[in-house]
Amino acid sequence: MNDEFQNKVALVTGGSRGIGLAIARQLARGGADVAISYGSRVGPAEEAVAEFHALGRKAICVQCDVASQEQIIELVRRTRDELGPIDYLAHCGAISNTATHTELDFERWREMIDCNLHGAFRVVWAVKDEMLARKSGSMVLISSVAALRPRARQIHYATAKAGVIAMARCCAEAFGPSNVRINCIAPGLIETELLHVLSDQQIQSIVDQTPMGRVGTPEEVAEMACFLLSDRASFTTGQCLLACGGRVTLP
Repeated sequence: MNDEFQNKVALVTGGSRGIGLAIARQLARGGADVAISYGSRVGPAEEAVAEFHALGRKAICVQCDVASQEQIIELVRRTRDELGPIDYLAHCGAISNTATHTELDFERWREMIDCNLHGAFRVVWAVKDEMLARKSGSMVLISSVAALRPRARQIHYATAKAGVIAMARCCAEAFGPSNVRINCIAPGLIETELLHVLSDQQIQSIVDQTPMGRVGTPEEVAEMACFLLSDRASFTTGQCLLACGGRVTLP
């Protein structure tokens, strides 16, 4: 088993299911002790912790709404107290829903921005200072291809995820002199619960536009995330990598 994350501590928000769970699992298999946060369902989070313990890792789960500054502070405090200084951050906690422009009101807009953009800011700011002081650390933020091309009924979601990419790029410039790296991943359609905010017809339409002709898996995104977090990507920061089967390409 590859032990590239041995003796390291990873924090994965939204780590009890979907892409977050796949990343946390890969980090634990690589030797990291792992803290995961979850929204409301403690069962899957406890199952993940038990899985990581079975691998011989330290692991905890903490309930955390990334729209709450107080809960993020508690998540980071418990991670540091129970596992140690945080070496890796994978921020996956997010929400998704759809609305036409006539359905989209300010309250729905604000909820999306507060969770998906402000939440990313809160989590990064909660861990960055210690990483900068230690001159070591790596972060990956999960964005979306919705940030890179028009997505029907997702004005609010696409805007928030575009902001995540811009934040990562600017943070990379600010954190780089202290040897702290931050990158983004923009997944396309991935087989998670969030996928099914779209109708079957919408999903099939997107699959039909995808050169690889299928939906991706959380494990495929996790491979990319763990590469970016690892020393294999030691000269890579401020980048947004796509995992979308070729549906969107960057110049």
